[in-house]
Amino acid sequence: MKDLLTNLINVAVERFGAEYAETRAQTLHKTMLTLKEGRVEAARQGIENGVALRVLVNGSWGFASVGSLNDEVLTTAISDACRMAKTASSSRKKPIKLAQAKTTQARVRAKPQKNPREIPIEDKVKNALAINKTTLNYDKRVRSCTIDYLDLTGTNHFANSEGTLIEQDKLYVWSRVTASAISKGVFTFSREEIGSTEGYELFDKITPEKIGTVVARRAVEQLEAKPPRGGPSAVVLGPDVVGVFVHEAFGHLAEADLALSGGLLANNLGKKIASEVVTFYDDGTINGAFGSFKYDDEGVQTQKTLLIKDGVVVGLMHNRETAQKFNTDPTGNARAEDFRVEPIIRMRNTYMRPKDHSFEELIEEVQSGYYFKSFRGGQANLDGTFQVGIQEAYEIVNGEIGEPVRNASISGNTLETLFKVDAVGKDFELSSGRCGKGQTAFISDGGPHIRVKEVLVGGSA
Repeated sequence: MKDLLTNLINVAVERFGAEYAETRAQTLHKTMLTLKEGRVEAARQGIENGVALRVLVNGSWGFASVGSLNDEVLTTAISDACRMAKTASSSRKKPIKLAQAKTTQARVRAKPQKNPREIPIEDKVKNALAINKTTLNYDKRVRSCTIDYLDLTGTNHFANSEGTLIEQDKLYVWSRVTASAISKGVFTFSREEIGSTEGYELFDKITPEKIGTVVARRAVEQLEAKPPRGGPSAVVLGPDVVGVFVHEAFGHLAEADLALSGGLLANNLGKKIASEVVTFYDDGTINGAFGSFKYDDEGVQTQKTLLIKDGVVVGLMHNRETAQKFNTDPTGNARAEDFRVEPIIRMRNTYMRPKDHSFEELIEEVQSGYYFKSFRGGQANLDGTFQVGIQEAYEIVNGEIGEPVRNASISGNTLETLFKVDAVGKDFELSSGRCGKGQTAFISDGGPHIRVKEVLVGGSA
């Protein structure tokens, strides 16, 4: 594979005049399952092979991908990519330039205790059925359960015209469990995602019985809950909600390509945008975390990137192109879903740094407010407005946790909300998930519990 990729790069540079060229070849093994109410609705296993070719010609990108290792097909793809770049350059005002990156030759191996590729699909179905059984048997009011499962293993080969050669194993195990419950005309919904880059041993740590019970209990408990009072309120947010807030409300704004597209952080580098207790990171180096990897899809080594320090914006997430525009170093955030698409800037493991408050200290100063423990979904806009739905919530009354609340949400302006964070816990937790930005990326996010003096709370019966 090394010789094949090197030859492709030589063809792009010597025959077609590329000033820069890179190739990614992938061999991916996938298993995908969907179970509903104990029935297998979809089961698929397969192998995907392909090569991505990206070239810089006359200051513009050209890209092509093929699902073949045939020399003639690959040469044609290179020609197409270079022609595409030349065509695009005729209308480009400023040529694309890349920040310098260290030339690397490396081999990165995954070392799972249980390689998901070696687990029979029958055992994977059996495991999913055990989750289903636990969920539906928890309470007769639990009416539905859906389990989605995915594992992905394989190898990514990367080479570029600067001499970088990287062979890197890929390993992901992921599952999402959703359940609904109904009683007296009240319908509730619960979901939980788990994921790991270590191996199928994930299910030894988070057993089917454990995840099924968590999802079912949450759905049933919310049946007796009441809707929140709408309006501004003090809130304590759990790590799961903090994570989605960091990811959705701030993280996307800190992706340099979106910042350049009109995001509100482009002109806020070096400025205070949050209270002094707020520090954010995007970190690709956490062992076993769902957003971790050694090298990104431009061959840049991943790192721990500081985004906000004590309330001040100090960094963004970069690929080589945006790093050049901001006169800084690339951060290892260029990621592609697979060989079919170009790498773009994506988050890895995005979180708030813990500080020194216990959970009891966070809630004891809240006379009337809410504890939002787990999120249902979230979205944010480039202007900094956001909304996060909550699937598990409780009242806080006189500094103590009270009755459950259902169908709550928080919304507002990211910067205004960050300035109202007045206390940060000393605990820490990451949650696994998937992020869509035209492509799907495996990520995690989280942090400690935090207290926000005031945020707009909404909900419905």
